[in-house]
Amino acid sequence: MKDMLVRLIGLPDITKEEQTLSIKERVVFRRAIAPEKHLVSDWVKTHFGDYWQSEVEVSFTRQPISCWIAQRENDILGFACYESTARNFFGPTGTIESERGKGIGKILLIKALQSMREMGYAYAIIGGVGPAEFYQKAVDAKSIEGSEISIYENLIRKK
Repeated sequence: MKDMLVRLIGLPDITKEEQTLSIKERVVFRRAIAPEKHLVSDWVKTHFGDYWQSEVEVSFTRQPISCWIAQRENDILGFACYESTARNFFGPTGTIESERGKGIGKILLIKALQSMREMGYAYAIIGGVGPAEFYQKAVDAKSIEGSEISIYENLIRKK
């Protein structure tokens, strides 16, 4: 999987999409807070596995916490982290299957990228991309040639 590069200046305006999801689907988008670490971490492990759980836990060591969540009442629907594995890296991110296709992932992506822009970055790296078309469409991300060998190359794997 390749890495992608996204320009942080001129990110799409998601205000209307966020308002629509708030009204029609009762979805709240916000930065996670410290007392929720165990809940978010456990949820990510359940839905996305151990590796992403580890990255999410790192996001809770940042100040401010570098993890955005989408929730409906007391249920987590999705998350998006940044600067978990490396500086200036977006990810991991995910939305539960039953909520996909509604725009939740796109809003979480852009909120995290906006946070990175506020840190002073002009560009961000999306590491080890799976759904490249999603990122290209959502934020005009571009594949980084030669990035097939990445930071994840020597990741210790479960046997």
